[in-house]
Amino acid sequence: VCPPSSSPSFPWRRRIFDMSKKCWSFPPVRFTCLITFTVNILHANSNQTFMNCACVCVCSPPPPQVIFGKSSGPEFVREVYTPVTYHNKSPDFYEEVKLALPARLTERHHLLFTFYHISCHQKQNQGNSCETLIGFSWLPIWINDRLHTGQFCLPIALERLPPNYSLHTAEKLPSQTIPVKWMESHKGLFNLEVQAVSSVHTQDNHLERFFTLCHALEGGAIFPLRVREEKIPENKLEHELKLSIISLSSSSLEPLVHFLHLVLDNLFTLIMQPMLIAGQTANLAQIAFESVVSIVNSLHNSQELTRDQQGRNSLLATYLYWVFRLPDPPRDIPNGGVMPSTESRYSTMGRASAATVGSMLLQSRIRSSSNPDIPAPHSLTEDAEVRHILAAKVCPSYCNRAQFHEELALQMVVSTGVCRENAYKYAWFFFELLVKSMAQHMSQPDQNSVPRRSRFSDRFKDDITTIVSVVTAEIGTILVKQQKEVEQAEKVNISLAFFLYDLLSLMDRGFVFMLVKNYCNQMSAKSVSMPTLISMRLEFLRILCSHEHYLNLSLFFSSPASAPASPCPSISSQSSGSCSFQEQQRILGLFELSQEFKQQHYLTGLLLTELNAALDMESEGGKVQRKAINAIFSLLCSHDLDHRCIKSEVRAKMAALYLPLVGIIIDSTNYLDFTVSDARCTKSKSGGPEDDLDSVPPINQSVAMAIAGNPFNTLGRNVLQGKSVATLAADTSRHLLVCFLWVMKNADRSLIQRWTVDMPPSQLNKLLELLTICVSCFEYRAHQSSDKVSTQALQKSQQAKLQLEEALLRGMGARGEMMKRVGGMDRTIGQRENLRWRKDLTQWRQTNDRHDKTKAELDQEALISGNLATEANLIVLDLLETIVQAVPLADCKDSVVGGVLKVLLHSLTCNQSSTFLSHTFSTLRALVVKFGELLFEEEAEQCADLCQKVLQYCSSPVDENRSQACATLYLIMRYSYSNASNFSRVKMQVTMSLASLVGKSSDFQEEHLRSSLRTILAYAEEDAEMQNTQLPLQVDELLRNLNSILSDTVKMREFQEDPEMLMDLMYRIAKGYQTSPDLRLTWLQNMAEKHNNRKCYTESAMCLVHAAALVAEYLSMLEDHKYLPIGSVTFQSISSNVLEESAVSDDILSPDEDGVCSGRYFTESGLVGLLEQAAELFSNGGLYEAVNEVYKVIIPILEAHRDFKKLAFTHDKLQRAFDNIIQKGHKRMFGTYFRVGFYGGKFGDLDEREFIYKEPAITHLPEISHRLENFYSQCFGEDVLVMIKDSTPVDRKQLNPNKAYIQVTYVEPYFDDYEMKDRLTNFEKNFNLRRFMYTTPFTKSGRPRGELNEQYKRKTILTTMHAFPYVKTRINVIQKEEFDLTPIEVAIEDMQKKTKELAVATHREHPDAVMLQMLLQGSVGATVNQGPLEVAQVFLNEIPVDPKLFRHHNKLRLCFKEFIMRCGEAVEKNKHLITSDQKEYQQELKKNYNRLRESLRPMLERKIPELYKPIIRPRDSFKRLSFRKTQEEVS
Repeated sequence: VCPPSSSPSFPWRRRIFDMSKKCWSFPPVRFTCLITFTVNILHANSNQTFMNCACVCVCSPPPPQVIFGKSSGPEFVREVYTPVTYHNKSPDFYEEVKLALPARLTERHHLLFTFYHISCHQKQNQGNSCETLIGFSWLPIWINDRLHTGQFCLPIALERLPPNYSLHTAEKLPSQTIPVKWMESHKGLFNLEVQAVSSVHTQDNHLERFFTLCHALEGGAIFPLRVREEKIPENKLEHELKLSIISLSSSSLEPLVHFLHLVLDNLFTLIMQPMLIAGQTANLAQIAFESVVSIVNSLHNSQELTRDQQGRNSLLATYLYWVFRLPDPPRDIPNGGVMPSTESRYSTMGRASAATVGSMLLQSRIRSSSNPDIPAPHSLTEDAEVRHILAAKVCPSYCNRAQFHEELALQMVVSTGVCRENAYKYAWFFFELLVKSMAQHMSQPDQNSVPRRSRFSDRFKDDITTIVSVVTAEIGTILVKQQKEVEQAEKVNISLAFFLYDLLSLMDRGFVFMLVKNYCNQMSAKSVSMPTLISMRLEFLRILCSHEHYLNLSLFFSSPASAPASPCPSISSQSSGSCSFQEQQRILGLFELSQEFKQQHYLTGLLLTELNAALDMESEGGKVQRKAINAIFSLLCSHDLDHRCIKSEVRAKMAALYLPLVGIIIDSTNYLDFTVSDARCTKSKSGGPEDDLDSVPPINQSVAMAIAGNPFNTLGRNVLQGKSVATLAADTSRHLLVCFLWVMKNADRSLIQRWTVDMPPSQLNKLLELLTICVSCFEYRAHQSSDKVSTQALQKSQQAKLQLEEALLRGMGARGEMMKRVGGMDRTIGQRENLRWRKDLTQWRQTNDRHDKTKAELDQEALISGNLATEANLIVLDLLETIVQAVPLADCKDSVVGGVLKVLLHSLTCNQSSTFLSHTFSTLRALVVKFGELLFEEEAEQCADLCQKVLQYCSSPVDENRSQACATLYLIMRYSYSNASNFSRVKMQVTMSLASLVGKSSDFQEEHLRSSLRTILAYAEEDAEMQNTQLPLQVDELLRNLNSILSDTVKMREFQEDPEMLMDLMYRIAKGYQTSPDLRLTWLQNMAEKHNNRKCYTESAMCLVHAAALVAEYLSMLEDHKYLPIGSVTFQSISSNVLEESAVSDDILSPDEDGVCSGRYFTESGLVGLLEQAAELFSNGGLYEAVNEVYKVIIPILEAHRDFKKLAFTHDKLQRAFDNIIQKGHKRMFGTYFRVGFYGGKFGDLDEREFIYKEPAITHLPEISHRLENFYSQCFGEDVLVMIKDSTPVDRKQLNPNKAYIQVTYVEPYFDDYEMKDRLTNFEKNFNLRRFMYTTPFTKSGRPRGELNEQYKRKTILTTMHAFPYVKTRINVIQKEEFDLTPIEVAIEDMQKKTKELAVATHREHPDAVMLQMLLQGSVGATVNQGPLEVAQVFLNEIPVDPKLFRHHNKLRLCFKEFIMRCGEAVEKNKHLITSDQKEYQQELKKNYNRLRESLRPMLERKIPELYKPIIRPRDSFKRLSFRKTQEEVS
């Protein structure tokens, strides 16, 4: 702030007076008139006069044009008039007047107010003017060197104003020679408020005082110094200055913000330089630093000021970036010299030039502000020798003087209390201040040639060390004691990291590394939770490693990862021991995070150590792991985009720096998350859309492979481990794998090859497993076509409806079962549990997100995704090639080749580009030629998979892929015939592969496959070397067989929409392969998968049980172990149908024949795998008792193998199955059965055939009728199909031969009395069912219904070919029995049913009052008394005349007696269940019951005498009567 005598260069437009409208008012006066006044701003000279002329102000000089005009006039005017106020005793003027103050203000500048009376009626003596002057008032603008603002109440002078009036206020005008006449005795009458908007004048007392005292220190003031009303002598200047510094934090926020840069500049000057006041040195550094800390704290605590993402105050950040500059260094200036002007520093801010400074002050500036007792250096004349020595040093001449960064660091170290706490709380500001001051210090010309180690003093380094140590301790303290302040600790941690990041560019890097080491050691010693600790260190290291010279700091150029001169010596040289053991260990050590590596590559070693620690621990949501992996990922991304690292040799050295990362990732394979669809083999390799997420295959190939002994099966490793591993998130896993692939891509090939040669087999298997995961993780996911986006947007409502239905279907019971069938059987819920809460996975959310993207954006995403998938898979393929080249050098040749083949086969199951596929098939052909014998002899399972995958691509619509696959398949056939002499096995495997392909895949291209088969035949016919062999003939025979299988699939495609017919056809094909166990097993698996897709879990499980029985038959012929099942007989407890798997005799099935039963499932582990999957499916289908039977077969095998981990897992499954049986009890729902008859020539083979259909629980007759009607109406037409509504026998003669008829009847399982003794539970009554019954009411007259005495009933019992559940959901009816019930027998059956229902409802453990009351209402209610009573009156009122009916009459009488007894029990039971408001209802029930009992009493007490006569039997009665009937009578 400049004194009045200065000439500030601030734009005068920023100095604006605002006189608010609310304050222009008068108190009540004694006159009422029209009043207005005018406002002028004047600069009064001593000779200023006023002439007594109305509304005329004559002054010299004239008023300046500084008043803002109105929009309709000029921009600035000299005076402004207010509106006229009409007849108001207390006028209120609402006008606001704005004035632009001149740049230079003096005490003579003032505002002049002139008041007028306005006449409405002009008087004669007024002349032409209607204005009458009332008086004047004024307001000085500049008093005591500051603006005069605030609220005022001014008096009004009625006559001309005296000379020099502007030097005084109107209230305190001194006595004049000619007294001034005032209105109302000098009373304040005119109220107004003046506000100032200025960037020059502070208008804050604390800031004003501080700036004035600082200006006095610069030597531009005369003592005593005048501050407002106070005069300060020189001896009190230090005290007042300290008070003003302390009071800075009390100043208002707005002026403090406006003048922040000036305040901080002055405080920093006081920190750096001591002041000489009244001959004494004043040390103000500490108090100035405390003031800076206080101001920083105030700004951060203000809610009005903005902050960035890190919580830093934007105003302070702006000051640091744009404004801060080192205070001028002290210089040796002679006495009486003048300090150089500081105007250049703030030329844009218009700061005034500095005033002259005395020599005493200049000498004092040389002193250290932190220790003023140190004497100033002697002059050159006094100590020329010392100056000469100093001049010879590298350091500049003033290096011994105090530097700002040194003083600031020292103040941070010595600070205490609240100041210390806040200084480290907002350490970012002081760190940035230190760094910028150090950088400006280094930018001075004489510092350019100074070595890094000598740039800064040892004292400063000690202070920096202390600061870093204290900040680190502060972070630890917050984490330990203040758990809620973790965010604050993170901010301080980030600030410290950026501070050290900047120090790497300024200071000795060894010193900075020592600070980093101290930080890590201090943080490790804190008793903080490990995830939080690692997270802090990771964030710290991530910032440090983002330094532009990180690679050089990590010494990547000196990596010892140089490969030996001969990385691939011959086998003989290997055996001769040319490669030493030490060299082998050295190569392996390059891929380990060793202590030597950490010492040589410090920052990289620290980062990799934290990554390793993060992966080995568990954290909430995997946050720590994600942070660690993202740090490495972003670092490698920066390397890849760095234009300095384009050359391959540079990238190889960079990759060598991250070789230990490879070892860490390999050891962390179990933590990776990836998505692999086991149903990919069913997809077309045409790059079509992905399979539906809900399709879950029943045959988990991965589990079976793991059980079969796959050494590194990624798909089933968690199952084998017996425990769940906390995996990383999918995106985090992808980032980690990207890092691995980047290192593998850029690393030296010879080094990688030598590494794979020296690697232990277990480690190599882990590497191959990791490559398998990479293939799965980076599989190309077919992006939705942009053309379908609008269509999907239109389906949003329908998809939302599906989501709602699926949410409702999660409930069990009748409601859920019924809703499952609404809209068809394709609704699935198993794989979408809780999907509605995962919004990133729901289809409707994906639709919305995609709809917001343009077609170009979607196409770009698809292109990037495809390129990434191709690049990642090509890197994997290159690494596999490198491993294959090293195979001759390895000791474990067989496992290496098998492992490489598994990875290649897995890559073929994924969606791949044509570019990758062409290279992959080339690699496969080379592998077959180079290691064919090993593949065909040792890797039989992989060979089968190879045939299947290659045959799959033979049906690809892409010509290039198809030609590559054909060539590969023919090479396999040729090599197996000529070299391996094992063509029969290949024939079997190819046949099985095709059967599996056509059975599982619904979208394979038949025409392309036939074309490929013709191409393979052409290869065989044109192969000149094989013309004299049997290969062409055998290939032709094989291809004919394959074409026949394709023909069968054509029929299957015709019935894709008819699941029952499709399963019949697949069953027929599987039956045809009875003599080929491998193919039959394949088709049984295909059937299981189809059932699983339809959610028919029980039938799917039965298919696997049949497959297991087939395997058991083979194992029983090959091996004789007590723990193995004795063929299919062992499985009879599961299903009686499995005996059909034993139909093949030993002379037909020869296990020793080459190629027969060679699949992975024809082993003990394969048998266990099939049964485990069957048990899981039984559990999904709710047949928990069957789970127990399945595990009875598995447990002996596991016990024989001492697999206790698997046994524990098995018993856990059993416990859950038994718990489900106990918990669900009678609430379990099983299948519903219907008889379906087909009539008419339109049905072909189905004509006049009857089936029993198994449908889901509680399926109603209209539902299945509607489903069959819809399907066959589409096949034959709505006019052709007729649905027969009743269940009467169909007369073929009465049917129209041109129409198709379907009859659907509900049937129930039927059991004889002796069967019911063994079928006690609900499960037993719904399992192994072969007989079903339905009833048809009729009368002798032909009508279906009639009176009770003429109502007959026909019972029809149907017997099926196989027992339910079976491998199909419909089974042929092979036998039909019928018998009729007489009217009295019908009545007996009805009464027995009612009695049983009442007994069950009454004696239930937890009675249902509503159900009981409903049954009572139907039995004894007044409205239905005629039901049971009418039956009794019809059949019991009189004794029948026919003796044959005596027993039926008596049986019905006994039924009624039991019925009445049960009704009485139910009424009494209901009495204890009703509430208080149902007492009348209970009384009514009791009354009705008594009436019914009394009505029935005569009929029930009447007995038939003939039935109670003694029976005298002849001795030969046993010859005439059956034993069974005699036993019944005796009992």
